[in-house]
Amino acid sequence: MSFQPRGFDFLKDVDVRLTVELGRTELKLKDVLALGEESVVMLDRLTDELLDVMVNGKLIARGEVVAQGDRFGLRIVELAGTENAPRKDVA
Repeated sequence: MSFQPRGFDFLKDVDVRLTVELGRTELKLKDVLALGEESVVMLDRLTDELLDVMVNGKLIARGEVVAQGDRFGLRIVELAGTENAPRKDVA
């Protein structure tokens, strides 16, 4: 994000938690306890859907997974609040 309002420079060094959500699911506790090394947990997101990028739990953007060397990264595709960004609360 290139958002830089005047007068808030002192906030630039504040630590925040950036989270990228791959998907969600609900399981019964007995199913969680049965998980093992080869278990597969199906999530509610399709493989071609963008991932949610959140700062301190608030959606700020959506992106896609990229590989750089032997690490994963995230390419921001759209910022939350832009015209083409779908609303989170719309089914």
